[in-house]
Amino acid sequence: MPYSDGSDLVPAAIKLLVAGGFGVGKTTFVAAVSEIEPLTTEEIITTASVGIDSLDGVERKSTTTVAFDFGRITLNPQLVLYLFGAPGQDRFWFMWDELSTGALGAIVLADTRRLDACFAAVDFFENRQIRFVVAVNEFDGAFRYEPEEVRAALGLPAHVPVTGCDARDPHSATAVLVTLIRHLVAISSARPVR
Repeated sequence: MPYSDGSDLVPAAIKLLVAGGFGVGKTTFVAAVSEIEPLTTEEIITTASVGIDSLDGVERKSTTTVAFDFGRITLNPQLVLYLFGAPGQDRFWFMWDELSTGALGAIVLADTRRLDACFAAVDFFENRQIRFVVAVNEFDGAFRYEPEEVRAALGLPAHVPVTGCDARDPHSATAVLVTLIRHLVAISSARPVR
């Protein structure tokens, strides 16, 4: 519906981050849910990264994000989600501050085979008071843990949702986004009105 002067409404934009350790599936997640061809900054891993980026647990990984990933989801003509996938390597964490500016919430992707890789993302969002959910990317062949086991391992408070997902599956990745949006709505509804 246009404004009274006939101009079109500009949709409200919600910025969300997808973060986590190196190789947890952030680029895959953004690509699975984006309605547009996602912008990716994937580059081939070269020998120059030997000794800098650990490939422990992701030995078959051949590319890596060197800036960020971007995708978009239009929920309705008045509301658009913008997804930014943050790079996972330590050397690119300086970009997280810029990427998190204006973000309403975040998804921390976790790989239970390398759970320690997501501690930095959890700490980052907790320290900046950005609301987040943890989504365990259930890789083929990985042991499946209950959400409460993951919560305990990460030392998460009870109010932070923990869910499983398959970052390759659009329905599964969308369910994680729904969990995040519900979490954000529940928190904003619980705040006292001043």
